[in-house]
Formats: sequence, structure tokens, C-alpha cells
Amino acid sequence: MKEQRGAFTSSFGSMMAVVGSAVGLGNIWRFPYLAGVNGGAAFLPLYLFLILAVGLPLILSEFILGRASRRGAVGAFRYLAPKTKWYLVGYMGVTAGFCILGFYSVIAGWSLRFLFDAVLNAHAGQSYEEIAAGFRAFRNSGWQPILLSGVFLGLTAVVILKGVEKGVERWNKILMPLLLGILLVLCVNSFTLDGFREGMAFLFRPDFSKITANTVLDAMGQVFFTLSLGMGVMITYSSYVTKSENMLRSKGIVTLIDTSIAIISGIAIFPAVFTFGISPTQGPDLIFLTLPNVFAKMTGGQYVGILFFLLISIAALTSMVSIFEMMTNYLMEEFQLKRRRAVVWLLCALFFVSSLCALSQVEGSRLMIGKYNVFDFLDMLSSNYLMTIGGLLIVIFAGWRLSPKRFRKTFTSDGRYNNRIYPLFRFVIRFIAPIAVALIFLSKLNLIGG
Repeated sequence: MKEQRGAFTSSFGSMMAVVGSAVGLGNIWRFPYLAGVNGGAAFLPLYLFLILAVGLPLILSEFILGRASRRGAVGAFRYLAPKTKWYLVGYMGVTAGFCILGFYSVIAGWSLRFLFDAVLNAHAGQSYEEIAAGFRAFRNSGWQPILLSGVFLGLTAVVILKGVEKGVERWNKILMPLLLGILLVLCVNSFTLDGFREGMAFLFRPDFSKITANTVLDAMGQVFFTLSLGMGVMITYSSYVTKSENMLRSKGIVTLIDTSIAIISGIAIFPAVFTFGISPTQGPDLIFLTLPNVFAKMTGGQYVGILFFLLISIAALTSMVSIFEMMTNYLMEEFQLKRRRAVVWLLCALFFVSSLCALSQVEGSRLMIGKYNVFDFLDMLSSNYLMTIGGLLIVIFAGWRLSPKRFRKTFTSDGRYNNRIYPLFRFVIRFIAPIAVALIFLSKLNLIGG
């Protein structure tokens, strides 16, 4: 017997669920370091333009497919393009989500490790080199990253087991306001630091001479990464939303919140970086290795560190919930599994893959696929190929394969909203967005850019 399909019960709940999917390590970890290596304020206006011109149309494309079909990542294409191979795009999304959770759960486990260290004040008096050495020892232990990634996967599974309304929706309504509250507390703390003025100048006083082709590509890549596009997550979530909702307004608010959290993260981070003489161009190490060193030197830094890594952990959890739900929905729709059985199967498979990812990072590990260890291979496969190709095909499907009548009916909620902006939106979906996504794909293959 097929299990009854879930649905979001309120506009606020559906909005928080979508925000929870979009807001993750991409906002709090990836955006600050990309802004740092791309000149700070030179990166910001370009990013804001692209998220409006490209990101919003892309997320709405996925929502149109989910809402028009009332199905998940694979089922949407089967319903909207029967007797064709378009359903393979959905399989790409499911595969991308599986790969991402395999290594993302390991990174989420790192955030728990640093949260525990902050609670114990373990980094007090330590240099950057000592913190880095401790982190290497943690990764080389093998069992510790496996255990913590398993904890994160278990927490995610508990939320998903509760279903769409009592799990995904309810917990996002709790966690997202908590995340925003912690972030605002960290921003207030930034106002008290000596490097506040310098940090704000770095973030908001642009030097447009620093913009290069790579800056543009990094900004487009961040738009794609932060909104969880190309995996079918937004297709699945939109299938739970009522048909009467104003999509442009609700998804516009989601995009605004997602972007605001990325900017607020920069406000929280860069003043601390400049106060203690750290280079803002540290790259990926900025969050996990550099900032613990900063917190160790800061008055009250232990409490700031606790809040910060709690923030990272919450962001990781809400993103993992969205991907896990997409894959659970796929198993329920395609194989008529009960939610509990689908979740247990996924949990076991993902724990096995995340364990391989964690072990592949141990120094001297032979868990390699070609020139990549398992962790890096799944990262490369999902972000360079599956997400970008999937995103390109989704936007092509929405703009060129979906009938104009169905497209307009879904976008305007049967003519209730957004009739005037519809022609512009359809033009962007058909012509602008595919070019932008194609450029991202070519840049990931190093065929364009520096």
C-alpha cells in the first residue's frame, strides 16, 4: 500500500524548509572565503546581481516542475515528459544528493568536533599550527570522523522519520530562527572588535579593478552552490507546497534570506579576522582552522566559538535534511516503500559511504578512485558534473520542453499572480539561465577562466 504523500501545512513552514535547504555551509563557510579571495567588496555586488538574475530564475524553474507534477526528482520528469528519457535528469539529481551526503556528513562531523573543542576551551593558547596538527590527528584517527558523521546522519534520519509536516517543516521552523538569532549575536559581537571598521571596508567598499573572469565564475558558482540547485531538492520540496502560493514572492523571500545570511556571515567573520591580523584570503581553512585560533585570542572567545560552531552545525543539519528528504521521497515514489524502511536503507548506505570518505582522508590511505581519494572524488563528481549538468538540463526542460501553457499556469498560480513579469521570466529561463549554467560547467572543467 502506497504511503500517503506529505505536504507543508503553512507558507511560513514551507518557506523555512526551503531556506533550511538553501542555507548551509555554502553561506557560512564558502561565501566568506570566496569573498576573501576575490577582493571582498568587489565580489559582493556581482554576487547580488547574479543571484537575482540567475539564481532566482533557476530555483523557480525547479519549483515549477515540482508544483506542476506534484512529484519528486524522478517522478516529475516521468509525469511531465512521459515515454522520454528526461527522467534520467532526476536520477542524476538523486545520485548527486547521495554523493554529497557521503562527504558532507563528514564535514558536518568536523563542525561537531570543533563545537566540542569550543565547549572544552581546548584551543586556548594554541597557535594556528597546533590547531592544524590537532585537526590532522583527528582525521588520521579514522574512527572519530566516522563516529561524528554517523551522529549527524542519525540526527538527520530522526527528523526525516517524522515526515514532512512533523519532521522537515517543524524542525526547520525551530532551527532556522535559532540559526539567524545566533548569527545576529555574532554580528553584535563584531561591533565591539577593533577591526570592525576595516572588516566592513573590506566587505562593502568595492575596488572594481579586482574583478576578473574568475571572480565572475566564482560568483556564479556560489549562486548555484548556495541555493541547492541541480539535485532535485527544490523539485521535491515544491511538490509539498499548495498550488495557491505566490511562487515569485515566496521564493524571492527565500533568495533574500539566503543572501542576507551569507552577507551577515561576512559581517560576523571579517572584523575578527582583521582584529587579529589574519589574512582574509585564507581560503577553505578560514572557518575550521583560522577562526578557532582567532577565538582563542579573543576576550570571551570561548563563548563566541561555541555559538559559531553551533551555527555551523545547525546549518549543516538543515541542508542534510533537505537532501535526505529528496532521496527518501524518491524511494517512496519509485519503489512504494514506507518512509521508515526508506530512511533505514538510506541511513545504512550513507553511513557506509561516509565511512569510506572519512577513511580516505587518513594519511597514506589507499581508498582512491583514479587520482582522487573517495572524499574528493564524490565532491568532484557531484559539484563539477552531476549538479551542473543536472541544473543545465532542468532549466532547458523548464524553458523548452514544458508546454508554455503549463509553464504559465504554474508560475502565475492559475493567473492569480505575476502575470506582468511572466514574459521576462520566461525569456531569462530560456536564454540567460542556460548560458550562465553552461559557463559554470565549463569553468569547473577548467575550460574557461584563469
